[in-house]
Amino acid sequence: MILRDRKRLARLMAIQEVSQRELARAAGWKAHSYLGRLLSGDAKTLEPEPALRIANYLQVAVDDLFLVKVDSNPGRHAQERKKACA
Repeated sequence: MILRDRKRLARLMAIQEVSQRELARAAGWKAHSYLGRLLSGDAKTLEPEPALRIANYLQVAVDDLFLVKVDSNPGRHAQERKKACA
């Protein structure tokens, strides 16, 4: 998933008085450093499960905060699965 607007996420956190550590725990992360990277713009993507947890914790729709990242080469995954099964 791709974070749509880091400033919107930061505003929601400020309004709801949610700390980076608190939201990172809600996302299922052991540390808050990756959330800090998302908020600073150093990182832009995350896995779907933490994105869903973050949106639920902040009580907003997932698509309000995140875009679905589409793989540009979906055939690659099928090839990787074939290799793993061989």
